[in-house]
Amino acid sequence: MPGDSHVEEQVFGGEHHSGRVARPLWTAIKRGLLGRCPHCGEGKLFYAFTKTVDTCSVCGEEIHHHRADDLPAYLVIVIVGHIVVGSFMAVEATTALSNLQHALIWVPLTIILALALLQPVKGAVIGLQWALYMHGFGDEKDEFESHS
Repeated sequence: MPGDSHVEEQVFGGEHHSGRVARPLWTAIKRGLLGRCPHCGEGKLFYAFTKTVDTCSVCGEEIHHHRADDLPAYLVIVIVGHIVVGSFMAVEATTALSNLQHALIWVPLTIILALALLQPVKGAVIGLQWALYMHGFGDEKDEFESHS
């Protein structure tokens, strides 16, 4: 009978998937956005503009092995591109600015937005990696495949 069959529900991530305690994903991302340790939320995540600390000064969480790489830059390009291009198109449709005026508005805005978002986005990516036990945050060593 169709009602008698027992099918196990699939669950991805967290305790069921890996046997590890689930870490709070959105809390870790928020802490990273704010430049704080994704584990405790107290220690600083960065010692320079985009240079992360090796370990949290408060809880001792190791951070040096994160692999944010180019993802934060790609995400910032997408975010800033959508903001600037959308705003440019709205302004262009409603006003009659010269090319020089557009350049004086959009070039500095693009640079300022990109610089303002780079550190928070990198922190959010590190928080995501921590919450999902990625790239050394799960106490295992990253292994690379050889393409020989």
